[in-house]
Amino acid sequence: MKEKKPFLIVILIQAIYCGMFLLSKAALDGGMNNFVFVFYRQAAATIFLAPLAVFFERKKALPLSLVTFCKIFLLSLFGIVLSLDIYGIAIVYTSATLAAAITNCLPVITFFLAVLLRMEVLELRTIAGVAKLAGILFCIAGAATLAFYKGPHLKFLGQHHLFGHPKLEDHLVHLPSNKAWIKGCFLFLISSTFWGLWLVLQAPVMKSYPPKLLFTTLQCFLSSIQSFAIAIAFERDPYQWKLGWNVRLLAVAYCGIVVTGLTYYLQAWVIEKKGPVFLAMSTPLALIMTMFSSAILLGEIISLGSLLGGLLLVGGLYSVLWGKSREQKVNGGSSLTVEEGDKESSELKEEVASKNPPPLFV
Repeated sequence: MKEKKPFLIVILIQAIYCGMFLLSKAALDGGMNNFVFVFYRQAAATIFLAPLAVFFERKKALPLSLVTFCKIFLLSLFGIVLSLDIYGIAIVYTSATLAAAITNCLPVITFFLAVLLRMEVLELRTIAGVAKLAGILFCIAGAATLAFYKGPHLKFLGQHHLFGHPKLEDHLVHLPSNKAWIKGCFLFLISSTFWGLWLVLQAPVMKSYPPKLLFTTLQCFLSSIQSFAIAIAFERDPYQWKLGWNVRLLAVAYCGIVVTGLTYYLQAWVIEKKGPVFLAMSTPLALIMTMFSSAILLGEIISLGSLLGGLLLVGGLYSVLWGKSREQKVNGGSSLTVEEGDKESSELKEEVASKNPPPLFV
């Protein structure tokens, strides 16, 4: 059982992310304003993390210079608030399945940005370098396939909407238009790019403020204020700010606490036992789970284009991971930049983030 435990844990992690995609989509489909949702999510994460940060790292607290504070403020604004806000708009235009598929792009986008910023090296004279370049091209091809090719729709038995939104027959009539779908795909890529920049740029900022849990909590707190300012500017209807005992409250609590808290510890445990590559290799499980769950529970329509695009994205992910792994063996060393997890996380998640960036909207 000990040997099987890491495999069971990574399945649980990807199932949690699947739940995040489904609940986010369900809450937004139910009429919840995206900007309000992001504010509540960040506020829930802050409330969850603040006591932990005070308890574990109050003795490690350092004076915060104005320059460092401004850097953290900008990281929170672009890496968390804008990426989540854009992500929310994108998922309204598209589907939970597409959100899960684009997640597989994140490690490749992060690697590409690191190359542009000269924090990573792409050596095309080696097999590893060619594999990493091939991974980037696969991801570009996958994103283009998702955006521009739909193909025939695939039908599943027993499709219905778990939360009482339009049934499959009505959902077929209200399928996103081609224009909305393409717009959603590009918004997802923009959101992933902001998140990738956050992963790349936070490492040098953390050198100025090492206490990782306090650093993360401060980002969550600042992103709560920023997202509130954006939400109040776009949404003045008091009804939209009411949660109640419904899917809205469930989605906020789940994304802010379960995804932020529980998966952080699970990810850290898996990486300690099996390494970051093992965790990243499990990422496509979230896509498979989300694809079938969204079709059966939310009545989403899965197209051939979504399947093909998802396969290309997964191929790109594995190609980059293989290239990095081979490069490590040749050089005997350093950490691998791969994927996983949530935007606002806690201490070990941040410690792991430079090695293993989380699924886009954890």
